[in-house]
Amino acid sequence: MTRHATRVDWNDIPLLLAIARERQLRAASARLGVDSSTVSRRLAAAEERLQTRLFVRDPDGYKPTDAGRAFVAKAEEIESLVVSLFSVIRSTGDEVSGTVRITSVDALLNDWLTARLPGLRELYPGLEIRLTAENRNLSFTRSETDIGLRLARPTEDAAIVMRRVGKLGMAVYAAARFGEVLQDQWNDVPWITFDDDLADVPEMRWLRTAAPRAISHLRSSSTPILIEACQAGLGLAILPCVSAHARKLVRLTPATVHEREIWLLAHRDTANIRRFRVVSDWIAGQIAEDERLLSGV
Repeated sequence: MTRHATRVDWNDIPLLLAIARERQLRAASARLGVDSSTVSRRLAAAEERLQTRLFVRDPDGYKPTDAGRAFVAKAEEIESLVVSLFSVIRSTGDEVSGTVRITSVDALLNDWLTARLPGLRELYPGLEIRLTAENRNLSFTRSETDIGLRLARPTEDAAIVMRRVGKLGMAVYAAARFGEVLQDQWNDVPWITFDDDLADVPEMRWLRTAAPRAISHLRSSSTPILIEACQAGLGLAILPCVSAHARKLVRLTPATVHEREIWLLAHRDTANIRRFRVVSDWIAGQIAEDERLLSGV
């Protein structure tokens, strides 16, 4: 391994590409900004390191051998990657601009984050924010999202950097027509609940204990649908306090029935890119400011 490593010189790549493209040492030296004798000497040294002939000289100039053509083809791939690398670095420099994709559950995006985004846009008008309301956990390694707000600590992806930034409180709510329904009456009134795919979330487990004979008159995996149904008077529902805050719903449990931890996530490879870091820090700051609203205390 050591013997072969001594034959590698990254400076050979632009040198040999210049010779292949210009075919003349004088033109290649002008492209590289060195004199012709230097180009000739470095070509001989590169061929010696690689222990193969890369170019032959004919009346038209320097022509690549089969080995030279193979080298040039791979060297052009490397050159393209380097150009792309520096383009990414320039685009993620001091200016905070570009696309940032954020995913979370409906309650956090629809009923909390969206209303606060004008403040972020005032600070950084070059940002384009894309929101995806999704109950399933989108993948960072498959580049489905840039920043995630999840209601449980992830365990499936070692490439994620994460921090717990707050809590989302849940309570029982109903439309005003239900009045002050007491807990000992909960088995006798209609409920609106999550569908079977979310039947094992903590708030649904709490309901099975608090009202084991409760009858669900409407089921959905969409929190906005549950909120609309609750407002329409179709039954009682366990809702995020932040979602019910601005709506005409009666809170039936003074204390929260459950709190979900809010985790802010990003991929380890992109977490330090400035636009993602800035947006992540801004979200964390907004959650801290709205701690009481989000936790439902």
